[in-house]
Amino acid sequence: MAAANRSAAEGGLPRRLRRIGLLLLLLGLIWCGGLIWFARSMPVAPIDATTTTDAIVVLTGGSGRLKTGLDLLAARTARKLFISGVYHGVEVAELMAILRGSPADFDCCVTLGYAADDTRGNARETADWMAEEGFRSLRLVTSDYHMKRSLFEFARALPAVEIVPHPVFAPMVKRDNWWLWPGTTTLFIGEYHKYLAAHLRALFDTIVGGVAA
Repeated sequence: MAAANRSAAEGGLPRRLRRIGLLLLLLGLIWCGGLIWFARSMPVAPIDATTTTDAIVVLTGGSGRLKTGLDLLAARTARKLFISGVYHGVEVAELMAILRGSPADFDCCVTLGYAADDTRGNARETADWMAEEGFRSLRLVTSDYHMKRSLFEFARALPAVEIVPHPVFAPMVKRDNWWLWPGTTTLFIGEYHKYLAAHLRALFDTIVGGVAA
């Protein structure tokens, strides 16, 4: 009897391992499919580069974002420019040099936000500033690979505000055949995971809020 039980247990172990292996394979395929979808859904160009909004909002941290925001302000596509997540880096130092060089053009129209240290913080910081200004529309400037998560967070923080996405394309990010470029692949995977985490956090907040209510 004991031998029969041992035999049954030993036979059940390979079956459980096969099931676990199939489950892991399925999860891996879903993850890969999601990553491919995420990469293919990134914007390839600004959809609307001319519509006037109340504000331009630039999220710091990526190549070319600040210059794009300043160019849009100079083109009068908005009344004011808000730069969220300002940190003490080379890019911001360059911005400050521009502001000092042209104070008349920027003193009235550029606001720096120092409170945010992630995308969720960018959205909250921007929501507070938009409320203070009484603005109802904004043009969101950030990197193409960062746009999807940014739009998700901003839509949550500013549900009544019209948001026009304005992606910026860094030349060092290789979008064509991105899976052949380790640096770009790592960047996209990291952003994909952050995008999934943002959705999970939103789901958790909804569940907790529903229970509390």
